Amino acid sequence: MTSVITEVPKAQGSAAPRATILRLMLGLALALTMAQLAGILPAWLHRLPQAVIPPTALFLDRVFDFVQNDLGLIYVTRFIAEGPLEFLLDTSANLLEGKRRWPNLGPIPWSATAGVAAVVGYALGGWRLAALGAGTCVWTALIGQWKMAMQTMSVLVVAAPLAFVVGLCLGIAAWKYRWFERVLKPFLSVLQTLPFFTYLLPAVIFFKVGPTAGAVATIIFAIPPMILMTTLGLKKVSHEVVEAGKMSGCTRWQMLRHVYIPAARTEILVGVNQVIMLCLAMVVLTAFIGMPGLGAKLLAMMGSFKLGRSFEIGVTIVLLAVTLDRMSKAWVVKQPQHFEKGTPWWVRHRIPLLGLAVFVGFVLLAQLFPILGSIGRKQHFSQGKEIDVVIKSFLALDGIRGVTEWLRWFLNVKVLIPFRNGMLAIPTPAFILMVVAFCYWLGGRRPAIFGAVFFSIVALSGWWDRSIITLYAVISAVALATLIGIPLGILAARSEIWSRRVLLACDTAQTFPSFIYLIPAIMLFGVNDVAVVFSVLIFATVPLTRYTVEGLRTVPPEMTEAAEMSGSTRRQKLLSVQLPLALPTMAVGFNQAIMFAFFMVIIAAFIGTQDLGQELQRTLAGTELGKNFVLGLNVSLMALTFDMAITAWAEGRKRALGLE
Repeated sequence: MTSVITEVPKAQGSAAPRATILRLMLGLALALTMAQLAGILPAWLHRLPQAVIPPTALFLDRVFDFVQNDLGLIYVTRFIAEGPLEFLLDTSANLLEGKRRWPNLGPIPWSATAGVAAVVGYALGGWRLAALGAGTCVWTALIGQWKMAMQTMSVLVVAAPLAFVVGLCLGIAAWKYRWFERVLKPFLSVLQTLPFFTYLLPAVIFFKVGPTAGAVATIIFAIPPMILMTTLGLKKVSHEVVEAGKMSGCTRWQMLRHVYIPAARTEILVGVNQVIMLCLAMVVLTAFIGMPGLGAKLLAMMGSFKLGRSFEIGVTIVLLAVTLDRMSKAWVVKQPQHFEKGTPWWVRHRIPLLGLAVFVGFVLLAQLFPILGSIGRKQHFSQGKEIDVVIKSFLALDGIRGVTEWLRWFLNVKVLIPFRNGMLAIPTPAFILMVVAFCYWLGGRRPAIFGAVFFSIVALSGWWDRSIITLYAVISAVALATLIGIPLGILAARSEIWSRRVLLACDTAQTFPSFIYLIPAIMLFGVNDVAVVFSVLIFATVPLTRYTVEGLRTVPPEMTEAAEMSGSTRRQKLLSVQLPLALPTMAVGFNQAIMFAFFMVIIAAFIGTQDLGQELQRTLAGTELGKNFVLGLNVSLMALTFDMAITAWAEGRKRALGLE
């Protein structure tokens, strides 16, 4: 058959030097590696000598110490932590969990919260969302986790609005002033790829251990997407809408308040959804710095290998995440309701009034029936011990144990450890040349230059071997995820029904806080490299599957019809038409999978690794801000290298296919 998709011809003058450069880089890398294996490569070419490694961490420690003590930043941050921020956190904690602080009104009965959640869910998305909101609250209370959940939510309800306000203001400034956007963009790129441990230590040092540090780390972690979505939404406001606002005589403030922000409502609310989800994910992870709540309990249960209780807490976190995600997404698509002039106020505000009535009603009922106010240890229905017995009995079955033990042995001995040792055996300059060659082949000159700079910085950090072990886990997990996610996406895309089901499953899985993925890994494989790669694999499979389905679904029908009319088989149509056209969209999935893998492999340090994540976790026990920043920057630079190369390839592919 004649291929329907033809490659855009490249200029011969540019293709030949490109191929020559690639051969030279790969040939030199291979020669250096062979010399190392033969034992004739000088030691300074295998790894940089310690004498040439700059003391970056010590220098940064002095800089941070100067800023912290000499400039007095510590006094400002401690004033904020012990003043307005602590006041807000104490207030929310008093209302939600009953902490003895002002206004001394809490805790709010769980039944009242469930009733309000049902009303809000109904207003946003109907009865199904109402049942989800109320059901999540009922589950959390009946399982005996209400207080822990409210400890988590007391930080979330403070951190999310603050992240929204700061992100919105910075997004408006970036939209208004192009120079500010250009300055801000590199910082946002780094912030979005920094591992979460890098946020925790500065928060602990500059603020207080516990909820205040957790709230600060959460706010900073959640701000970048709000900035990006605000800027994007304001840029997309149509010229006609702006002209109409100007013709009506709006001032500059009125234009922003009544024209630009309402017109960018959808993008801003998408940013709100991302802020809420990132805040929940980070609040769970702040358990590492003493933040009480569901994350701390999950960490303790997993550390003591109580899988049943871990499973229950994991379900609660997932339900909270899904509920908040569904409600915030429903808010995005729900259009504002307008009323005719003269409509009674109680009609215009019937939903808030209904919510208030339900809230007051359950508060009063809780005074008569204490079980509607709180559920104690003797009253809850937790089955953690029983679930633990079931899980351990299941894993002890001969068939299950035989499969998991064989997989653990095979992957460790035959795949992962040889692959890791092979990567570590490559000399540093040879490895950098391979990365540069990959970036040059995939994305061109600019990503190759940045790849060379970024990996050279990693080499000069003094943590090269740990960085390579981190990269080995990421590559292993993404490679295995590709073998699972892409075929699954291809199969699902053949049917509209299965496409919807798989996309729904992917959407749900993306709302899971990352800690959740550690539970099945520990259950099946214990604590070793296989468990680490398995947890990262699950996390990375989701975007690969999702964007494969979406990419194949967006292929123009006329292209597939043309292939069918030319006599193509299903396999030929897939390989020659659908996949080539879907590749730019699938590249987004690859990009996200790599970003997710870098994020998850740091979290997997909890179950035992020898990478940057383990070193980052150790820094939390001290005050080594310089080392913490250097380690986090290494992760960020490696992630940005692949991000830039894949993004450049996807943009070039879109231009070649005429999709831009």
